[in-house]
Amino acid sequence: MKYIKFLFRILLGLFMTYAGYSHLTHARQEFVAQVPTWLQFTPAFTDFIVLASGVVEICLGLSMLFLFKHKGLVGALLALFYVLIFPGNINQYINHIDAFGLNTDQARLIRLFFQPVLIFLAMWSTNAWKLCKNLYYKYKDK
Repeated sequence: MKYIKFLFRILLGLFMTYAGYSHLTHARQEFVAQVPTWLQFTPAFTDFIVLASGVVEICLGLSMLFLFKHKGLVGALLALFYVLIFPGNINQYINHIDAFGLNTDQARLIRLFFQPVLIFLAMWSTNAWKLCKNLYYKYKDK
């Protein structure tokens, strides 16, 4: 099981690093579709969100790959990131926005079900559950 978790942690790290790189380069316009319409105040601000989230994704991806001693914290932060970007996926579905080859409501809906899988994989592959549990018991009575 240890090696399977390691494999998924490396795959998530590579996926996130590539996704972040894509934010900054060739798929920048595609990622604009992910920014919720209620956050698109100006084109410049929307572009900033795309670029900033790309930098965060690169940092999280590289952290998944190289910060072995802090893998639980990195996994929890990655899971939190997946939760924070989920409204963008919902926005794409609700507003029927085509991007990343998702050009039907069915395809966009199916994609929504993959976000919880990513959250689970981030938590499971890094043993972040254990870190969260320990923090909960440490601070629950304070």
